[in-house]
Amino acid sequence: MPVPADGVLPASATAGLGRRPFGFYVHVPFCQRRCGYCDFNTYTAAELGPGVSRDTYPALAAAEVRLARRVLGAAAGPVATVFFGGGTPTLLPAGQLGEILRVIEGEFGLAPGAEVTVEANPESVDEASLAALREAGFTRISLGMQSAAPHVLAVLDRVHEPGRPARCAAWAREAGFEHVSLDLIYGTPGETDADWRESLEAALAAGPDHISAYALIVEEGTRLAARVRRGEVGVPDDEAMADRYLAADELLSGKGLGWYEVSNWAAGPEARCSHNLLYWTGGHWWGVGPGAHSHVGGVRWWNVKHPAAYAARLTAGASPGLAREVLTGPERKLEEIMLLTRLDSGCPVEVLAPAGRAAAATAVADGLAEGGAYAAGRVVLTTRGRLLADAVIRGLTD
Repeated sequence: MPVPADGVLPASATAGLGRRPFGFYVHVPFCQRRCGYCDFNTYTAAELGPGVSRDTYPALAAAEVRLARRVLGAAAGPVATVFFGGGTPTLLPAGQLGEILRVIEGEFGLAPGAEVTVEANPESVDEASLAALREAGFTRISLGMQSAAPHVLAVLDRVHEPGRPARCAAWAREAGFEHVSLDLIYGTPGETDADWRESLEAALAAGPDHISAYALIVEEGTRLAARVRRGEVGVPDDEAMADRYLAADELLSGKGLGWYEVSNWAAGPEARCSHNLLYWTGGHWWGVGPGAHSHVGGVRWWNVKHPAAYAARLTAGASPGLAREVLTGPERKLEEIMLLTRLDSGCPVEVLAPAGRAAAATAVADGLAEGGAYAAGRVVLTTRGRLLADAVIRGLTD
């Protein structure tokens, strides 16, 4: 259904504000160049269209934050987490990112100890910019390392030199960032087991307290998908991908980073990404920016994708929301099961339907879920269960 021009939400959605954490996601859609594997909503300078530029974007984002305050009313806030993603947020100067953060703080307030994250490509930051980001109020940085192998980075169209992410991590620590995360991708065409181990070891040597490791998905419409379709490059089979995941889990856990979500490892509870946990545990969030998604009280909506259309709507005083859906009770329950099962704390057995409870018992018998946790009333995936998480979750939600 369409989003009303004023962005107003049903009273049933806003009634739940204040009961769960509330956060902001700020999408910064700019990239120097588009990586061949990426299907995110990103734009180079030549693709932006009229009414928007890097210089004018902070004012547009601020306008949407103020719209959020009008729509949500006094019950929303303070803000527990803010996450600046992209694109490459750090193509904007730290001062401009800080301007957007200050508007969020001014309109909603930041909770004590609020987590404020910024994503960065290693080539887009240096000692000075990292210090400026910390001064602007950012507490956590997520660096897109992806790989330590030059030929793997080349396939991904990443331009940073090997070793640069480690230097950036060190600079971030020196600047006072409380938490430093590195993102890795496994399964790139041409990557070997040795390449993947080298990447894991290089990431650990950089001293982060959080590492994310994602299996490469070849998305339709990307340059990489076209190369695969033409037979120029191949992709690893399922067995090889499973071996890469197991190698990551063994090496990371051996160095003190425990899994807390299927693709994420942290040095302790304080190092976990609170913003992502907000998503995974049913919190409320407002997504600012072109194509950004939001969720408040069972209502999910998404903005127009192109920056020019986004700018035009906000300039006209209208919501940039394109469409929305109101989730039914069963749909919300389904999402709850899907997301909680991916966490180390697991999914309560009591929320499952009878068929789901039977599937949970079968998962325990098959070694895909932990018996002790099940006896205590929760479905927690074993290591093997994490490899087959989608199949296990399908059983729980049938």
